[in-house]
Amino acid sequence: MSLWTQARRSARMNPSIIREILKVTEKPGILSMAGGLPSADTFPVEPMREACEIVLRTASREALQYAGSEGFGPLREWVAAKLASMGHRVGADQVLITTGSQQGLDLVGKIMIDAGAPVAVETPTYLGALQAFNPYEPIYTSLASDQDGPLPQALSALKHDAPGTRFAYLLPNFQNPTGRVMPAARRDALVAAAQSVGVPLVEDNPYGDLWFDEEPPAPIASRWPEGTIYLGSFSKVLAPGFRLGYVVAPSELYPKLLQAKQAADLHTPGFNQRVVYEVIRHGFLDQHVPAIRARYKAQRDAMATGLRQHLPEGSEWQEPKGGMFFWVRLPAGCDAMQLLPKAVEAGIAYVPGAAFYAHAPDPRTLRLSFVTLAPEDIADGVAVLGRVLREHLEVEAEVTP
Repeated sequence: MSLWTQARRSARMNPSIIREILKVTEKPGILSMAGGLPSADTFPVEPMREACEIVLRTASREALQYAGSEGFGPLREWVAAKLASMGHRVGADQVLITTGSQQGLDLVGKIMIDAGAPVAVETPTYLGALQAFNPYEPIYTSLASDQDGPLPQALSALKHDAPGTRFAYLLPNFQNPTGRVMPAARRDALVAAAQSVGVPLVEDNPYGDLWFDEEPPAPIASRWPEGTIYLGSFSKVLAPGFRLGYVVAPSELYPKLLQAKQAADLHTPGFNQRVVYEVIRHGFLDQHVPAIRARYKAQRDAMATGLRQHLPEGSEWQEPKGGMFFWVRLPAGCDAMQLLPKAVEAGIAYVPGAAFYAHAPDPRTLRLSFVTLAPEDIADGVAVLGRVLREHLEVEAEVTP
């Protein structure tokens, strides 16, 4: 019998399948399309180095000391101005700098979810959000979704199917894992549905700047600011190692989020905040992000070509208009989880899609990331994946009477 009696919530904490797969991909010779990692080739090393020197030279005492839990004032003002340019007008006093947007999800769960409380999510949804919310013991409702995102009628049905739903968690821009983007009309309809049933929204937008041909519509939060919590991140446009994200909350929720942040880690590292602000404050992202987009678009195109050439008949996917992922549904007779060891043995890794569902996972789905490999490696990797699938289907055809 163990000496340590763990809290009930610990039983709902599960390892990330993505992190476990990343351990496998460290083996030599594996072409990994698994992790949702931005390309390290996009990290602005020299601007970061220069910014570190400036911060240490001009504000070393402040940067290395404890700091306010809300975050570095000028950085919060920058975030508010950025959102205003997107149509979402908020004050800097509504911006909370977090240790990555993943912490923002945890803080939202901490102040919004009681054990047994209903929470609505997309089908499928971001695995990291499920991990953040799970310890608070929600009861999930999976919103029926199509290629444009959750169906408004599914959100309207929450009034009867899941009364008291605390919030609906949405990723409108280049969703992880599907890559889909919600059109403006769908955003309008979802907000109208949420207002009609009194269900607040949590809008997560880590990929919104990574559009290839057309900028996505204005944030959902701009349509219903008093009913939406908005989360953003610097990880995909600068570097994830700085662990900088932010939550923008209605004024009535902000104090409780701040208290939850104080209890979690006192504050996000002040040095990191000052360095990032030094890098971006003169418009650096205006030149840097378009270069990322161009790079990722070429990689997207390489994967789209490879999928058309190599995946067996019956495979389905939608070409993303931004972001980092393809979402693939394999032909009947394929189970992405069961096939993963064969794929890794052949030299290719992906993420099985089942982990992204709160309910009724589809075993035929998988997620492919296209941003960490060169186009020629993407072509080789997709060819290997196609070969593994075809060999499996041939064996299945032989054993099926």
